Amino acid sequence: MKIAKAWTVTVVFCALAASLTPAAGAAEGQGSEAEPAPAPALNSFDAVVEAERQTVMAAQVAGAVAEIAVKPGDPVKAGQVLLRMDGQAAAQSAQAAVAQVQSAQAALAVATRDFERQKQLAAQDYISQAALERAEARFKAAQAQTNAQMAQANAARAQAGYYTLRAPYAGVVAEVPVVVGDMALPGRPLLTLYDPSRLRVTAAVPQAVVDTGLKSSSIRIELPGRPQGQQWVTPAYFKVLPTVDAATHTMEVRLGLPAGTSGVTPGQFARAWMPGSEKMAVPVRVPLAAIVHRAELTGLYVLDSQGRPLLRQVRLGRVWNDQVEVLSGLNPGERVAPDAQAALTAAH
Repeated sequence: MKIAKAWTVTVVFCALAASLTPAAGAAEGQGSEAEPAPAPALNSFDAVVEAERQTVMAAQVAGAVAEIAVKPGDPVKAGQVLLRMDGQAAAQSAQAAVAQVQSAQAALAVATRDFERQKQLAAQDYISQAALERAEARFKAAQAQTNAQMAQANAARAQAGYYTLRAPYAGVVAEVPVVVGDMALPGRPLLTLYDPSRLRVTAAVPQAVVDTGLKSSSIRIELPGRPQGQQWVTPAYFKVLPTVDAATHTMEVRLGLPAGTSGVTPGQFARAWMPGSEKMAVPVRVPLAAIVHRAELTGLYVLDSQGRPLLRQVRLGRVWNDQVEVLSGLNPGERVAPDAQAALTAAH
C-alpha cells in the first residue's frame, strides 16, 4: 500500500533572518511567533554545557561509608556535611593525642615553676650554676615535648577530619556513586559537586572559523533544552584554547553563559553559532509528525520510487512551528511520509 500524499524535501537558500520574521512564521504554521534566529552568516557547531568549577571528591583514607547526607540534585552550602565514613579509630586516636598534650602541658608547667625558683636561688648564690643549667634543660625539654605532642594532636585531628566530607563551595550535587556500607579506599570517588552559577558551553570549531577573528557580540548560543523563547543567549565571554587537534583541525572554544541562566545543567546539548567564511544554507525541513522516536533512534519514513516507506535514522536541529530541521540523514529532493503513524500502518 502506497502513501497517498508525500512531502518533498527542499532546501531554501534564502536568508535566515527573512524566513524567521513573525509574519513568515504566521504564514507557515499555526500563527505562533517564530523563535529568534542568528544572522545569515552564522554557522552552527555542536557543543556541550560544562561547569567551570566541578569537583570530584574522593576518599583520602580507608573506611566504610557510614552516612550519606545528600543525594544527586541537592543544593548544598559551603562547609555543609555531605558524607561521613566510619572513623571511630581515628577519633579515639585524636582523643588520646589531646590527652598526651594535656600531660605534656602539666609537665611543662612544673618545669617552668622549678626553673623560675632555681633562677631566684642562683641570683642569691644559694645553688650552683650547674644546678641552674640542669633546671633550664628540664624546662626546655618539657617545652619541646609539649610542642611535639601538640603537633601530633593536630595531625590526629586532621586525620580524623578526613572521614567527613564537606562541601568546598556552594553548589549542586551531581553524582553520588556509593551507598552506605561501601568500602572507601584512598582515591575512590565518593561524590561529584559543581557550581551552577558558573557554566560554559564548549564546542570544537574548525581552525578556519577561529582565524576569521571571533567576537563575543557576534556569537550566539542555542540551548534547545530551555523553554521556547529562552533558547538563545549571548555569551558573557569566549575563550579559544591555544591548541589545535591534529586529526580534525579544530580548536576548542569556550563560551561563558551569563549569570542567572536557568534550566541548564552540565552535559546538556547546545549549539554555538559563529560567523564563518561562507554562508550556511538553511537545512532541509520536514513536518514534526513525520518524526519517529524509538528508544534511542530518531528517524523518519523515506518513500522509495514505488512509494514504499523505509525507516531511516536522522539527526534533527531546531523546531520551526510545525516543522523541524534535518541536519543529516536526508538528501534534498527525497520524499518523506508526512505522517509517521500512517506510514507505519501502510508498511504493515
